[in-house]
Amino acid sequence: MAYQGPGPGPGDGSGLTRTPRAGKERPARLPQIKRNYDLYLLLVPGLVFLLLFKYAPIYGLVIAFQDFNIFAGIGGSEWVGLAQFERLFQSPDFARVLTNTIVISLYKVVILFPIPIAIALLLNEVRLMWFKRSIQTIIYLPHFLSWVVIAGLFVNVLSPSGGIVNQVIVALGGEPIHFLMDNSVFRWVVIATDGWKEAGWNAIIFIAAIAGLDPELYEAARLDGASRLQQMLLITLPGIASTIILMLILRVGNVLEAGTQQILLLYNPTVYETGDVIGTFIYRMGLSSMEYSFSTAVGLFESLVGFALVIGGNAAAKRATGKSIW
Repeated sequence: MAYQGPGPGPGDGSGLTRTPRAGKERPARLPQIKRNYDLYLLLVPGLVFLLLFKYAPIYGLVIAFQDFNIFAGIGGSEWVGLAQFERLFQSPDFARVLTNTIVISLYKVVILFPIPIAIALLLNEVRLMWFKRSIQTIIYLPHFLSWVVIAGLFVNVLSPSGGIVNQVIVALGGEPIHFLMDNSVFRWVVIATDGWKEAGWNAIIFIAAIAGLDPELYEAARLDGASRLQQMLLITLPGIASTIILMLILRVGNVLEAGTQQILLLYNPTVYETGDVIGTFIYRMGLSSMEYSFSTAVGLFESLVGFALVIGGNAAAKRATGKSIW
């Protein structure tokens, strides 16, 4: 046990050892850095990346409080305070865009989040390694395709005038469905395409977590007569619970990121009512309409809500399960 306060120290028969104060530890850090300078150098590219692309752009958030003029620049633009945020909350489109974003994100969490967990659990039960690796490769591949490619693929597959899906529907006696122009269907297309692309890739984290479990737990369970289903429910799932909670908290923090690039490539004005989300709204207002200050205010609002959700989700998880990120 370390001794950290006044009173008896080493040699007084107490059995305690004195821990050096923090101020006395600092001089020892320099020799440590010199010994491991090569490891510290490896940190430099990552730190430079963070500074240039994550922290430096934060300065640009000041235009959310200005009537930004691209020719006058940040220094010469007029300050308007919270006027852009007042405009945002009074905008007739804001409620629709926010609702669409939350609904699509919640659908993705509820429907898509369990799928990678199920994939990891099922693959863990496969004993033929060649078959397991083949399945893993097949379900990972869509992640490496760009959304531009995938959007083009599904536009053709779901086309009402020759797409294979509508050909099957017509062959079964139905009428062609305009998947990308029907407000009642478009959200499900967004969810299905996102699941097809990312479910296999997202399963990697859970597969890695399962691989880290102690094999002796399974051996003991088999000796006690536990079936494979019981082992899955009583050993594997509890063993990766902390990973599941971590990923869920991070996913909740991104609830206002409903998949901007994906939706931007799939939607059109006919489905703005159900498909227009905050990200696409920012794109249209910022680049198409050149409303830089307004779009920045929308982006800042999205970031602040995401930050609050991460903090709240972490606190809720800690209270409910005793496990959290910090």
